[in-house]
Amino acid sequence: MTAAQTFADFASTLRHAPISDVVVHHAKRAIIDWYAALLPGAVEFPATLLEQALHEDLDRGGARLALGRPATLRTAALINGTAAHTVEVDDIYREAIFHPGAPTIAAALAMAQARQASGLQMVRGVVAGYEVSTRIGAALGREHYRYWHNTGTVGTFGAVSAAATLLDLDAARHAHALCTGATFAAGLQQAFRMDSMSKPLHAGHAAEAGVLAALAAEQGVTGSLDVLDGEAGMGRAMSQAPDWGQAVATLGSEFHITRMTFKNHACCGHTFAPIDGALELRARMGVQWRDLQAIEVATYGPALEVAGNFEPHTAAEARFSIPFVVATALIHGSVRLSAFTPERLRDADIRALMSRIRLSVDPALDAGFPGRRAARVTFSTTDGRMDAYLQPTRKGDPEQPLTDADLSDKFMELAAPVVGSARAHALLQSLWRLEGCENVLGL
Repeated sequence: MTAAQTFADFASTLRHAPISDVVVHHAKRAIIDWYAALLPGAVEFPATLLEQALHEDLDRGGARLALGRPATLRTAALINGTAAHTVEVDDIYREAIFHPGAPTIAAALAMAQARQASGLQMVRGVVAGYEVSTRIGAALGREHYRYWHNTGTVGTFGAVSAAATLLDLDAARHAHALCTGATFAAGLQQAFRMDSMSKPLHAGHAAEAGVLAALAAEQGVTGSLDVLDGEAGMGRAMSQAPDWGQAVATLGSEFHITRMTFKNHACCGHTFAPIDGALELRARMGVQWRDLQAIEVATYGPALEVAGNFEPHTAAEARFSIPFVVATALIHGSVRLSAFTPERLRDADIRALMSRIRLSVDPALDAGFPGRRAARVTFSTTDGRMDAYLQPTRKGDPEQPLTDADLSDKFMELAAPVVGSARAHALLQSLWRLEGCENVLGL
């Protein structure tokens, strides 16, 4: 069998096979975290602009946008997928270098709403999407991430398998859906190396493309079954001939959804180890930011390629600036949504501290990427002291996970300003009980 057929054979079993309580719980954690990212993104550009652009597909259809507005199935997936990736607080599967939640859960929710599925059916779709997409992303590896935005490319497979599972597609049609989705997959790194709205659109496009591929397969549309592992397939075209046998080896025995990274800062995940390391070193040395004469951050290469911007002028650019977010954390103690207001972007103290920061690639830390996201932070103070700290991982990574209480707090912090505390609390409680929900439209 081809790689796509093997993935589809496994994913199709999730339609009806028992799923452990542990896996269900982790799926709910992912869905809660997705909603925490969705709601603040839904009231920002580009999601609000998409509502204007696609108005003919709104106020009708069986799916819903974040705040309840009716939408057609594909448009709901597109807009919600975009919204969930907008404010940079969505989840990460570290080894695959991508954010599975934004496209996968957007597709799952839209399909579940349109087909009036139960909460458990939606959970099954989410698990299928995460297990397939994370393995494809890990197989494509670092070479793929050099030019491609994995959330747009790999995210398409998460959306396909989520939608196909909710459509109850058998293994053969699920495989064709994956293969059609493969040729829809897109998203370029260069699209977010400068200020633009393209990055979140990648997640939205992946969600919509996945839904389309699954709907087409339901009606009998076929794809090239060797599109992943063929001579001119995705593996060769967009990576370095990955080992597909290794990629499928742990299907069913390991569930990647139990090893997610949930963000503790509202910015690019490549900046997290520098932030965490700087805050830890500040506490250990007992220094204030005004005492710092020089700050050195050594980390892995892609972090500097993506987030080495010393001159951010917009919120989008600042989220991808290690100097900006490290300076912000040292002055204000955290990097939340408030870190990217116009006032903060113009803050003279932040800019002054940024000028004292130096970035470099540490070969040993670079060799550990993507499975390890570390940074070494060194402070030199005005009174002549110097100390360094190696941040071996990020708070929120599987080795230092956010607790259920942490996730609930994150949800309330991000959702309450958008929908109000009472509505946010009620939604949160419903999501923690999702597997017992008879119809997700009732959320």
